[in-house]
Amino acid sequence: MDTFANVLLVTANVGSLFNNVDEIQNGWLEELYKTIRKYKPQFIALHFQEVGGKDYMVNMDKAENFFCNIESSEEMKEFDRTCIYVDTQFQAEDSFTALGSMYFIHKTLKNIYYYDFNVKDFKAVVGKTKYVGSLDGVATVEKEKFPKNFWPDFKWSRKGYMRTRWIIHNQGLDLVNIHLFHDASNLIALNSSPSIYSANRKNALKYVISRLSDSRYAAMPFFLFGDFNFRLDTRTLVQCLTIEADVVKDVKDSNYEVERITFEERDNDHQMLLQIEEKLFEYVHQAVFREDNGRALLKYDKEVTPFLDAVREEDITFPPSYPYSEDHHKPRQYMNTRCPAWCDRILMSPTANDFISRRDYDGEGVVYNTIGPNVCMGDHKPVFLSFSLKTNNH
Repeated sequence: MDTFANVLLVTANVGSLFNNVDEIQNGWLEELYKTIRKYKPQFIALHFQEVGGKDYMVNMDKAENFFCNIESSEEMKEFDRTCIYVDTQFQAEDSFTALGSMYFIHKTLKNIYYYDFNVKDFKAVVGKTKYVGSLDGVATVEKEKFPKNFWPDFKWSRKGYMRTRWIIHNQGLDLVNIHLFHDASNLIALNSSPSIYSANRKNALKYVISRLSDSRYAAMPFFLFGDFNFRLDTRTLVQCLTIEADVVKDVKDSNYEVERITFEERDNDHQMLLQIEEKLFEYVHQAVFREDNGRALLKYDKEVTPFLDAVREEDITFPPSYPYSEDHHKPRQYMNTRCPAWCDRILMSPTANDFISRRDYDGEGVVYNTIGPNVCMGDHKPVFLSFSLKTNNH
């Protein structure tokens, strides 16, 4: 007989939560708690990236405090088992990922097991376990930073993945937290389609998917959720946005390198339409990224396409999740630093997709959306997937 477990998966790049903690963090947490109250999950998985933010050496204590706030909150009182893994060991440059994963199991959910990667066997989840610091030697999590030699031309940063493995009512699942490489320069992203950064992300994602199915452990259905840093195909998008524009390139005197590209409206007194620099993407009609939840731009979101044999995703019906203004008075405004994009995603293997119940028996069904659309959540809006997991209750 099939039984169902209500599951809530959340991915959140929290890199901007730790600089101006008081301004953003309380509102951020309240939006998370609202989501939990609304969907009443029995199993919650929270995947965080950029724990501690850019100034992680200074802010790691604040990050640890953030996790304690969630753990001790009223919303989590009924969750009698928790497993927390936070990589805060920034001194270990060759392995630091700044990933944090928190798992909460409600008291109504029985028979939950997690995997010991050392002895290659499952054990019952009992009570509360918490690992903050170095995760080396923690047997119930597998963590890997992307090898340096993957991308010799780029600054090596806190990117990698972290996997845990579970049994929920006899159904085995891998839950994988992931953070892929960003676009360092808008100008370089504009040079080719797909961009060099997109090619890097493709390599990294291919690597992770192959690690999830290699011979070290039996392959399991998986949910892969995090900050993939997927970007719209900048070159083709810009061509489309500027079809009626003249191009002006500003070049550095020293080495003739282009440092700014300006697109001016031909038939509107040469008004600026779009200006692009390394870290500037200023488009005058920003509303286009929010209109109809950005639906017209989805055709430029191409980075999942090469993996459609290996992963599935629910339809995206929310606006791009990045880069939002960090001014808490402008929660719906994008920053002019990057072209808005759906960076934060929840992907799953076809086998995991088969375990999602499509019966709309409680009025909600499957929901894939952002958290806090009208509240400042930092530069990334968290993304969640709420669903009922079909489980085999033999």
